[in-house]
Amino acid sequence: MLTLQTLSAARGGRPVLHDIDLTIRAGEVLGIVGPNGAGKSTLMRAAAGLTPPTAGTAILDGEPIAAWSRAALARRIAYLPQNADCHWPMTVARVVALGRLPHLTPWQGPTAADAQAIGRAMAMAQVADLSNRRIDKLSGGEKARVLLARALAGDPALLLADEPVSDLDPYHRLDVMSHLRRLVDGGMAVAVVLHDLSLAMQYCDRLALIDEGRIVADGPPDATLSPDRLAEVFRITALRGERDGLPYLLPWKHDTEGPGGHR
Repeated sequence: MLTLQTLSAARGGRPVLHDIDLTIRAGEVLGIVGPNGAGKSTLMRAAAGLTPPTAGTAILDGEPIAAWSRAALARRIAYLPQNADCHWPMTVARVVALGRLPHLTPWQGPTAADAQAIGRAMAMAQVADLSNRRIDKLSGGEKARVLLARALAGDPALLLADEPVSDLDPYHRLDVMSHLRRLVDGGMAVAVVLHDLSLAMQYCDRLALIDEGRIVADGPPDATLSPDRLAEVFRITALRGERDGLPYLLPWKHDTEGPGGHR
């Protein structure tokens, strides 16, 4: 569905991504993992067409992203940025409804199909009971779920979510990841930045490990987060295993003697 070909990108004039080759496929959850500052958010913005590449290209459905109109791109891709927020005193229902704008012509009101899509998105993110509350009065976790619902209201073919569970409690982290799993089972493509490596192991079909702006591994979660790569990239050792048929990975010890570390 979306392919990044030898893509490089910069932020604020500073090179961040270098020769990225990555494919996001329909019907899979692709996890983007890596240490802080590795370039994960810049990669997501480049994939969404929001950060122009300094070299290489992004191809969506066989066409360069630069050739797509903004409206057509917005109907195809939903982007949920890291630490997304909404400061307007709007009700939750109106905020989620904004996700339908790419499907509306100027001055067109929402249709029955739009209302159904909004309802599905609110149910998926478990925010239907917040419908009439003002978003600026919600907790951080509630806001995060509302903004996820707004992204999903557009019925995108591809969801790019940058740390969508970082502000959520454990129950809602598992719930959101379970819903993303169901979305890809229905044919959607999802790429999600995660810092929780156990969630990445459990819910992602494939992981891309990025370090210093380069993809250093791309494959099944267990192979991508091998003990050697955890030590080299994250400077940790971890406990790993399986429970109820699902894998887990628990960061256990950190290396205090490597670069930048201390005893």
